[in-house]
Amino acid sequence: MRRRRPEWSCRPGPQAIDLALVGIGLALVILLSRLPTMSGFLLFAFVQGLMLALLTFRLAAAAMGATEMMRREVSPTQSVLLTDEALPTYTILVALYREAKVVPRLLGALRRLDYPAAKLDIKFLLEADDRETAAAFQAASLPARFEIITVPEGMPRTKPRALNAALPLARGEHLVVYDAEDVIAPEQLRLAATMFASAPVSTACLQGRLVIDNHGDGWLPRLFAIEYAALFDVIGPALSAWRMPTPLGGTSTHFRTRVLRELHGWDAWNVTEDADLGLRMARAGYHVGDLPSSTFEEALADPRKWLRQRTRWMKGFLQTSFTHGRRPLDLYRRLGAAESLCVLALLPGTVVSALFYPFMLLGGLAELVYAVEDEDSLTVVKRAASTTVFLGGLAAMWLPGLVGCLRRGWFDLVPLVLLLPAYFLLGSLAAWLAVFELARHPHRWNKTEHGLARTSRTGALGRRQARPVRSASTVRPPSPLPVGSG
Repeated sequence: MRRRRPEWSCRPGPQAIDLALVGIGLALVILLSRLPTMSGFLLFAFVQGLMLALLTFRLAAAAMGATEMMRREVSPTQSVLLTDEALPTYTILVALYREAKVVPRLLGALRRLDYPAAKLDIKFLLEADDRETAAAFQAASLPARFEIITVPEGMPRTKPRALNAALPLARGEHLVVYDAEDVIAPEQLRLAATMFASAPVSTACLQGRLVIDNHGDGWLPRLFAIEYAALFDVIGPALSAWRMPTPLGGTSTHFRTRVLRELHGWDAWNVTEDADLGLRMARAGYHVGDLPSSTFEEALADPRKWLRQRTRWMKGFLQTSFTHGRRPLDLYRRLGAAESLCVLALLPGTVVSALFYPFMLLGGLAELVYAVEDEDSLTVVKRAASTTVFLGGLAAMWLPGLVGCLRRGWFDLVPLVLLLPAYFLLGSLAAWLAVFELARHPHRWNKTEHGLARTSRTGALGRRQARPVRSASTVRPPSPLPVGSG
């Protein structure tokens, strides 16, 4: 990609001086907007209007999700799926590094897939020095459709580099990427192939719905589960329906293999290659569809490990923002006004709002609590606008999470939705760490450790259920274990 489309590569990335200049510019905008002058008021109105526009995407997605809940949804298992003869060959790529713990569970999930074995092309991508994971595969009896590829030594040591090594070897008309800890709904590939067959050629990708399943491991996995329900059960389907650019989830992403090769695969140096690829597909005129099939995952319960993971995500959002922001007018012409605003909200907007979130939270609370008598008209208008943005921001946090929980049938998690403003303070810390890490170690990949879940709500992760669950819009995982104390 660096040879053929260098403008798509995140190298060379921003230098420390670039980050400092952007930070100074944002600080100046905020300071100037607070001046008691007409120019300060106009700048303030522009900033507040932009923030309201960015919040609109989350609020509109929540409204759309709530409306759909009132309709009778058709389960994917009730759809007319393709027969074995009509199914195309499907490639599955799983990049692993130091994942020996989850190899048995991964193999079990892949063996349960409802797809003809002769049409499966399953490739496990291992690093050359990962002897532990290689030994775990050697101890298993692998069918012929399973293949182990050793990624050649080299830099960077990232998941997208491993995926790029396997892309030329993919035999499938369609290709899906899974993470090592994933437990996939058995019918997911058949459903995806059916949807691709009826979708327009501009639908280059289908994003499956990621579900956090280890709720019983503590408060952090519960809030993580609410966040994922908002992202993949509410916001993602809305973006798909609106045909808006979509940062991909990194796993359970199903592609037309031809399009992946056309776009030169993944950016090996971008630590959120999924978000970057979603934007590149939008720039090339492709769209992402919603795949209503669940993939169960585990969330980190240790705040330090959670911060490392979230710092990498925020850093990758910054990398993607700087990469595609090199020529903003060209991006605007290719995407359009609404689509460009969506990209602004989902990528740089996510990081910038996280950076300033603690200050906006304190400022908003101060505006609500402390009132000053005899304020001039401009001050009254600014106070009203600030209060509107503050309340709109809270609604944009709460409503998607609430709708996501209701769609999943997670009624016991509904009260925890109120804690999301505190949860997003951790996200703010991760954003600040991402800025410093981007300046010092721009391409370092913070590895996420898997196989740590102690509980499983559905039994998908191989543990006992934390409590009974009634799912509103997803299929059940394979072979759940008996209900226990969790």
